[in-house]
Amino acid sequence: MPGTVHSVNRWKELLEPIVQWYKKKKARKYFRGDAAFVKPEIYEYLEENCLLYYIRLRANDLLYEDIKHLLIRPSRKPVVRFYGFKYRAATWHKRRRVVAKVEWHSGDLFPRVGFIVTNMSARVEGVVRFYHGRDIDEQWIKEGKYARNWTRLSCKHFLSNQVRLGLFVLAYNLGNFLLRLVLAGKIKHWSLRTLLVKLIKIGAKVLRHSRYVIFQMAEVAISKEIFAEIISRINRLRCCSLQCVTFQCDQKDRYL
Repeated sequence: MPGTVHSVNRWKELLEPIVQWYKKKKARKYFRGDAAFVKPEIYEYLEENCLLYYIRLRANDLLYEDIKHLLIRPSRKPVVRFYGFKYRAATWHKRRRVVAKVEWHSGDLFPRVGFIVTNMSARVEGVVRFYHGRDIDEQWIKEGKYARNWTRLSCKHFLSNQVRLGLFVLAYNLGNFLLRLVLAGKIKHWSLRTLLVKLIKIGAKVLRHSRYVIFQMAEVAISKEIFAEIISRINRLRCCSLQCVTFQCDQKDRYL
């Protein structure tokens, strides 16, 4: 699509297949979106399909009027205050629940205010906490952008870029798999980008002998002990995968 269209243009084409697929699931379904999804037709669609939603709401004078009692600083110390109320915009056909979060930080002249529209009946603190889970998701997206450069879509055709993005996502998932199951305890906190720079892209000197090939690597980022532990964990994963393949073959032969 052209770069001048709204970010949620043709939103139904994106959401409807996902919503229809999740209708078969018995679990509770949630939708969390930023201020780009502030459209009454999106609210109505989610309500009709029994989805619980948390969507950022753009601030306006009417919303500030409803929380004016929270805009007076209670003390010089940092304070976070929550407030839930009913609100109806001019384009809405009914009143909906809005949760406000007002943060007073030391040194700030004005508070930091945010609004969330939701159809949940949870406590206001719980609504805000669930919405802030978006920050973790966006960190994962940012990690994929910087570690795998998956926004580098330079092909001329849309379908080619779609395939290329899929390959980037697959590479990211493999790297995340490595982070979760292979890294030693001392470097469990590493991000995918750190893993690439300090482990996968590390330089080495290759020495060839008649019976061995030796890789000599500097212990700048990873010590010999940690590297040996990583190799050991990879070998354990390989053994587990071979056992799974053998079990599946045995099961297949039994039914033949």
